[in-house]
Amino acid sequence: MADNRRSRLITQGVARSPNRAMLRAVGFGDGDFDKPIVGVANGHSTMNPCNAGIQPLVDRAMAALEARGAKPQVFGVPTITDGIGMGTEAMKYSLVSREVIADCIETSVNGQAMDGVLVCGGCDKNMPGGMMAIARMNVPGIYVYAGTIKPGKWKGQDLTIVSAFEAVGAYAAGKMSKDDFVGIEKNACPSVGACGGMFTANTMSSSFEALGMSLLGSSQMASPDAEKAVSAAASAEVLVNAIRKQILPRQIITRKSIENAVSLVMATGGSTNAVLHYLAIASAAQVKWNIDDFERVRRKVPVLCDLKPSGRYVAVDFHRAGGVPQVLKMLLVHGLLHGECLTITGRTMAQELAAIPDAPRSNQDVIRPWAKPMYAQGHLAILKGNLAPEGCVAKITGLKKTSITGPARVFDSEPKCMDAIMAKRIKPGDVVVIRYEGPKGGPGMQEMLAPTSALIGQGLGESVGLITDGRFSGGTWGMVVGHVAPEAYVGGPIALVNEGDSITIDAKKRLIQVNLSAKELAARRRKWKAPKPRYTRGLLAKYMKLVSTASLGAITDGDL
Repeated sequence: MADNRRSRLITQGVARSPNRAMLRAVGFGDGDFDKPIVGVANGHSTMNPCNAGIQPLVDRAMAALEARGAKPQVFGVPTITDGIGMGTEAMKYSLVSREVIADCIETSVNGQAMDGVLVCGGCDKNMPGGMMAIARMNVPGIYVYAGTIKPGKWKGQDLTIVSAFEAVGAYAAGKMSKDDFVGIEKNACPSVGACGGMFTANTMSSSFEALGMSLLGSSQMASPDAEKAVSAAASAEVLVNAIRKQILPRQIITRKSIENAVSLVMATGGSTNAVLHYLAIASAAQVKWNIDDFERVRRKVPVLCDLKPSGRYVAVDFHRAGGVPQVLKMLLVHGLLHGECLTITGRTMAQELAAIPDAPRSNQDVIRPWAKPMYAQGHLAILKGNLAPEGCVAKITGLKKTSITGPARVFDSEPKCMDAIMAKRIKPGDVVVIRYEGPKGGPGMQEMLAPTSALIGQGLGESVGLITDGRFSGGTWGMVVGHVAPEAYVGGPIALVNEGDSITIDAKKRLIQVNLSAKELAARRRKWKAPKPRYTRGLLAKYMKLVSTASLGAITDGDL
């Protein structure tokens, strides 16, 4: 076995005897001190279906690590559940938890001098938080995704958690019966596993396959299915090999592999949150990657998959149709994937994909043939203009119209906007502005799934625009623009918009602007005053002081 610089801290010298004595109390025997110590970051939690199925996966991974001659040491990792916190004050902790998760894993692995780490998580921020930690520490690591939920059923229709959010708007608008409303709520989430469309959790997990940091084919398995536990064990075995060969994360996470991951996000119609998270992962890995790189990739990668939220199918359908490996092979064949990139297995991406067919099977329509994509170009567009000089993110697929000009309906928080929507005060042609919900202003950059879903439920998804310095759920679709930067709290132009101002969103021109002169905006800026912070103590106050702008990934460990 290769010399393990971390386990040497307990294996060498008389001075290390107290260290060994403490480890004997947790099960180490004489022969264990020469084994690589592997941290297992366990995101199991009964607070949400995304993470409630993790423990069996961790158990299988621990057993596989032991069988392969490693000594696993498990530790807990917190999780925040977006779907439960959505639309409440609790949601402010969601993006914050990404940083907490990364810090927890770094603290445990580096603080106990471990030789490698297997991270097992399920809900949205588990994935980027775990990968940021792996990239920061640069010790051999692998990501094991908890798996997707199975679709719910109501009156023959597949359901996801977004179905329940959209039902709120439809019921409030009188477009849905109480029987259907209750039926959807009771049947939307039938098993453990993360939200079932190509929402943020499935977006990030599938992109980790493309990044080379998870096993191919593992990300879209259903959490309760036996193959998911088998995959967890196989991941553990691969990690032990990576430790022995010292295959390090920063050998895998490169500019080219991040481009592979973002190409996969575009091809599958993934979440807007991938922009924020890959900026953060790149920063953690010290890879040069900026917000304009997403637009560069978008222009050349088609959307190949018909997946929710804007499409028809869910993650388990995608998995049965060939899943991520099939899409990656199509990108490789057509020159849009860097096949030479190293993966955690020690083989290149091209080698990993060698046995995958060049084209998808003809007896399914989840993955489209290359000649008949859903859309010729990717769906996550980076818009700029006088409302977002640093850029913002628009999800432009599934729309009949890709531009809107209308009067601003301005709200200084998500709850105030939600009240207006539920009171039916938002009309076709309006452009809703939700501000002071950015990384610092929220703080925590809440997701706006509740208002966007309510608008869709009321039939306004195609006729109303919405812009925010907050974020959107991976389940959001419609004429929506998020991550507006600079944010309102630091005096970004979105803070200067008044009720009734004309705003233009044009996805094809990649433009977002308030139709005012520079002179008028300058006059308003002189009168603008920064609001008082919403929190002055505790985690959220600390986050406000440290967090960067969204255009840099809303990170807290940049150049401090």
